[in-house]
Amino acid sequence: MDVTDSGRIDGVLRISTGVIAKIAKCAALETDGVQAVSTGAEGVRGLFRRIDLQKPVLVQFTDGIAEISVHIIVRYGSKIPSLGEKIQENVKSSVQNMTGITVSKVNIVVAGIAQESAE
Repeated sequence: MDVTDSGRIDGVLRISTGVIAKIAKCAALETDGVQAVSTGAEGVRGLFRRIDLQKPVLVQFTDGIAEISVHIIVRYGSKIPSLGEKIQENVKSSVQNMTGITVSKVNIVVAGIAQESAE
């Protein structure tokens, strides 16, 4: 994304996809019912260090418009369809409000369900 303001010093502002992914992750985690933002396979990384694991948040741009995919672990008992809609709304509004970048889609992948621990 390139931003210039004619009333100020000319320059370019670039926001990395990593920053957008972090915003999306935080927005998803703020949604009640989300246990984690994860592909569910991170524990395998320690066993097989050479595995190229998919990132839990993927940001892709087409013609300057973002499409974001977020992998989540859902708390057991959550209503997944309504939770997915809330996450989509939170991620889209957070990214657009913080960066000014248009978000066309927010894809949610439920990678697992976290059971409450019996303590």
